[in-house]
Amino acid sequence: MLIPAITLAWGWRAAFISIGVVTSLWLVAWLLVYRRPHEHSKVGAAELAHIRSDDAPFISSETTAPVKVSWLKLLTFKETWAYALGKFMTDPIWWLYLFWLPDFLGKTYGLDLKTFGPALIATYILADAGSIIGGWGSSRQMKAGRSANAARKTTMLVCAFMVVPIITAQFVSNVWLAVLIIGCAAAAHQAWSANLMTLPSDLFPKEAVASIIGIGGTAGAIGEMLMSTYNGYILEAFKSYQPIFIVAGTTYLIALLAIHTLTPKLKPVPLEKMQAK
Repeated sequence: MLIPAITLAWGWRAAFISIGVVTSLWLVAWLLVYRRPHEHSKVGAAELAHIRSDDAPFISSETTAPVKVSWLKLLTFKETWAYALGKFMTDPIWWLYLFWLPDFLGKTYGLDLKTFGPALIATYILADAGSIIGGWGSSRQMKAGRSANAARKTTMLVCAFMVVPIITAQFVSNVWLAVLIIGCAAAAHQAWSANLMTLPSDLFPKEAVASIIGIGGTAGAIGEMLMSTYNGYILEAFKSYQPIFIVAGTTYLIALLAIHTLTPKLKPVPLEKMQAK
């Protein structure tokens, strides 16, 4: 909401500077407020015990040494590739909404810095709602007795179908109908991501989770680079977002198929495999 107004009033440099200033102030505030759980006055004994309940490292039946797994070892597991492929295929679609949506609104509906603010705000509010609903939906299913495998994948399947209508966005004449279609797709992406991001902890011991997240983030960034190149080529060659929206509308279903093929039961990787030479 603020960036277009700052840009129009003081120029694009002021927009960048203002973001940097706010970020720096937030960092100072965080450093002043943050405390480790055992140092925080508002964390009670019961809450601290719950936080520490997962402190013990994963121990094998044959040794008392904590499990250490190399990145190269992690790349040998199909479960790693299930998560990485999910990120590679769907992260670029979120960046489509972040970076290319203003251009689409400008070229299709004549919006500019003065007018596309409400449309972008509506899109991202819907995305906010999707972030919450996606996690709530799968958690509710598991509380009702469904397995993590069924709950995650059912939620992700619903999200994948919710994105499909974006294929029609190029042909919608009303800007707010287009915003609704794209906003629902953005909400579905965030709901999808809320479940995708839990897969590393569903599948791997906690010592490996951060590395798996890093591998997935790398895969997602590579996908984003390729998608940006594709977007630029398509817009230059065809002057249309339709081929781009076709990719956006179908890739989640393909990604879920890949994830399910690699991890049909979403079974955790046995600790013995993590330690095998």
